[in-house]
Amino acid sequence: MSNIPSDLKYTKSHEWVRVSGDIATVGITDHAQHELTDIVFVELPDVGRRLKAGEACAVVESVKTTSDIYSPVGGDIIETNKSVVDDPALVNREPHAGGWFFKIKLSNPAELNALLSSENYEKQIGG
Repeated sequence: MSNIPSDLKYTKSHEWVRVSGDIATVGITDHAQHELTDIVFVELPDVGRRLKAGEACAVVESVKTTSDIYSPVGGDIIETNKSVVDDPALVNREPHAGGWFFKIKLSNPAELNALLSSENYEKQIGG
């Protein structure tokens, strides 16, 4: 089935989070990119934008559909991945690595507790 890294946390809406200190890197899962098929456009939030957990903040467009991306956690955007804007197919090729979307400085690290473990995410997608 899908490749689900165990070092990440997941949302029910198919975003992943990798945490290092008080910085979270966010992207979409392998399952999500597979469902979307060929990604042709990515719109990312502006650096400096303050987000709430669950807030729509980015857009991914594929040959099939357009989908909102939601921030799994609240905080301030400190970096965006220009590589996925320049080459949206990077999200298809490397969803859990080079295809990340943005980094956010956590405003409330306890929000991470509400996210799914790799095991629970795999159960959700029927893995």
